[in-house]
Amino acid sequence: MEFWIPITIAAAFLQNLRSALQKHLQGRLGTRGASFVRFGYGFPVAILYVVLLHQLAGFAIPKINWTFALWAVIGGLAQIFATIMLVHLFSLRNFAVGTAYSKTEPVQAAIFGFILLGEKLTVGAIGAIITGVIGVMLISMARMPLSWKNTVTALASRTALVGIASGAVFGISAVAYRSASLSLDGPNSIMQAAMTLACVTTFQTIFMLVWMAWKDKGEIVTVLKTWRSSSLVGLASVFGSAGWFTAMTLQQVAYVRALGQIELVFTFMASYFLFHERINRMEVIGCLLIVAGILGLLAG
Repeated sequence: MEFWIPITIAAAFLQNLRSALQKHLQGRLGTRGASFVRFGYGFPVAILYVVLLHQLAGFAIPKINWTFALWAVIGGLAQIFATIMLVHLFSLRNFAVGTAYSKTEPVQAAIFGFILLGEKLTVGAIGAIITGVIGVMLISMARMPLSWKNTVTALASRTALVGIASGAVFGISAVAYRSASLSLDGPNSIMQAAMTLACVTTFQTIFMLVWMAWKDKGEIVTVLKTWRSSSLVGLASVFGSAGWFTAMTLQQVAYVRALGQIELVFTFMASYFLFHERINRMEVIGCLLIVAGILGLLAG
């Protein structure tokens, strides 16, 4: 098995855990605060990760260049706004469906990867990704009769548009992170990914602190008061991001994000067992199609 595969699966699990904790926090924090905790409580761990790789493993610290800085800022800002949209989405639909809408990301990441990086996909991989997206579409229509009219209605709804926009911006951030990591002249992919993660999360923390101080200083106080729960979000986020960054340094973004759709399986489990949300047959079929797409991608 290629190294990027188990790393991606672990990252998807941790991302789902982070999202579940963010949904739990949303009742006590605003959308900005619930989004901030993934960066604010995670960046010290990301910096420590780089220090440990340098001191214990002996990996040289890559030198930062302007190309890296540009892609890191683009990726960091894109991830912030995509996260805000995703957290807002949880208030519009249940946890599973809200997450499912954002899972159109692999196709959008493939498009951005083709345009920006010149990455190519095999016919089998394209078919697998489309299968997964069809699964996402079925989930989006699970609460209404299946018809062309309802398909258009579902995809044109505010919830769908916010979810698809979230997936698009996550796709942009993923391509930007891969570009940033590959621009570093590091000793290996692990150190390049770790350095990218540390720089990006530090930038995101500073940006969001300034933003919250400008818009709502009380939100910063609330974030500090919920430090126990918020720190868990930060830890899950930074370890998950370390996995994503490493996997995307090793493999094309579209493949990593397509395999990352396995997160939806974890999401349905969390939706049912943690949040006690009802799941119908169409949602299960959609989930199975997503799994089929993942297996097809791995087989190819």
